[in-house]
Amino acid sequence: MNHKPEYHSHEEFINRSNKLKEIQELGIDPYPHQFHPTHHAAMLHQEFDNETIGSSEDAALNKTIHVVFSGRLVLFRAMGKNAFAHLQDSTGRVQVMFNRDLTTLEGYTPSGDQPTKPLKVIEKKFDLGDFVGVEGHLFHTQKGELTIFVKKATLLSKSLLPLAEKHSGLADKETRYRKRWLDLISNQKVCDTFRKRSKILRIIRDYFENQNFLEVETPVLQSIYGGAEARPFKTLLNALEQEMFMRISLEIPLKKLIVGGFEKVFEIGRVYRNEGIDRNHNPEFTLLEAYAAYWDYNDMMALMENLLETLAVKLYDTTTLAVHNPHTEEVVELDVKAPWPRLTMKEAIKKFADIDVDSLSDDALYTRLKESGHVDEERLKLLSRGLMIAALFEVYAEPKLIQPHHIIDHPQDTTPLCKLHRNEKERQDAIVERFESFILGGEICNAYSELNDPIQQRELLEKQAMRLEQGDEEASPLDEEFIEAICQGMPPTGGIGIGIDRLIMLLTDSHSIRDVLLFPWMKPVSHSDQSSAHSSESDK
Repeated sequence: MNHKPEYHSHEEFINRSNKLKEIQELGIDPYPHQFHPTHHAAMLHQEFDNETIGSSEDAALNKTIHVVFSGRLVLFRAMGKNAFAHLQDSTGRVQVMFNRDLTTLEGYTPSGDQPTKPLKVIEKKFDLGDFVGVEGHLFHTQKGELTIFVKKATLLSKSLLPLAEKHSGLADKETRYRKRWLDLISNQKVCDTFRKRSKILRIIRDYFENQNFLEVETPVLQSIYGGAEARPFKTLLNALEQEMFMRISLEIPLKKLIVGGFEKVFEIGRVYRNEGIDRNHNPEFTLLEAYAAYWDYNDMMALMENLLETLAVKLYDTTTLAVHNPHTEEVVELDVKAPWPRLTMKEAIKKFADIDVDSLSDDALYTRLKESGHVDEERLKLLSRGLMIAALFEVYAEPKLIQPHHIIDHPQDTTPLCKLHRNEKERQDAIVERFESFILGGEICNAYSELNDPIQQRELLEKQAMRLEQGDEEASPLDEEFIEAICQGMPPTGGIGIGIDRLIMLLTDSHSIRDVLLFPWMKPVSHSDQSSAHSSESDK
């Protein structure tokens, strides 16, 4: 049975649907195919706000500047023989004035002995939210507001549901995230955030291309997943009756390209991890990974520092960023100028938690973590010594890394894809050349001197596959094809992964990852819940 959605019984939907029929009966096409404006709002204000362009009388006589403009109707007030309105496009708002005697309406076919004036049709049949195109002449009102004297109006799209709260904005965050289109209509700051996101991505691409990295694309669907500690999403490839996985990382195929002879490659793409949802996590997010032959993790540290410094300067002309600390909501000034301080993971735990992990037994590490209450006890039982050290860092040191820091030299158990440390003592302690960069108590990148010894690589991937068999759902299966690739020779390589969404959160001072994703994951709601979210709107 075909059930109509709940909004069909919404009072505004019914009223506007009736207006739609009446508009069509007047000969007006409420959904024309095209319209060609000559200006956007920002252009008009920039060019003419402070120019002498004439009065409304001049505009009525076509003696001022002719413009064609279009936008969403967001304000309307009738004033005798004139009606003033605001039309909003993607760059801002412009005031327009409809006149009882001089404004015509595209497609309107008057009928009867006393035909209705076009202004009356606009006043009675148009609603806030409708898209309207206007053609006319510019003037300044007595208060100095730039205005278009409309000679011809065109209805471009009749809206059947109202905007939120008479266009004053959405107060409920869940509604803002779930119905992002309403959020964008209501909140210019949100629009600015996503424009800035696009600009950040352009700067990042330019940065890597200027360093001779080649941008590539690799598969989203994989028969074997790997490159990160994460639970994958599973799907079925019907054509081959084969289980497939959404990628959790970009790493493995990019390394195969290094084996194939590309010396520097990078990719910016979506990855998918079947994990928790919180301020810093969304099941799908944007990741940048880059690999450079003949580099190591020191080269990648310099790359990361210089990238963020470049972004700050190009966006704000400074390397000092005033942002909110997400843990305290206080404004802090971050100095992102390179170079950044470096601490080993063990040094960070000692500095911020006064814990010397080298002096503690495995049982003592276990007890410390259990007492912290921050690690699930069932998962804790699966952790090796190296992973317990990493967990101690995450609990006690990570939240205190407010200014930019590189945390270097991690336990080998944290990754099977990284080279053992070149320093002999660190090698004996199973320390690898890995770093993560932290700002505002959160990780923004992860990088290695990449392991290219196929014998060691097999051993480490076999250990991880064993963890998977033992029930660790975040471990990855053995990837024989990847091992085969590096058996054919991979040069010394540095690699880095940067969480683009977290980087954008930092650069736009956004509290949640949902604030920088146009469509973050939201729990589905029923149609009845959706209908209750529609705001009522009185007549103009």
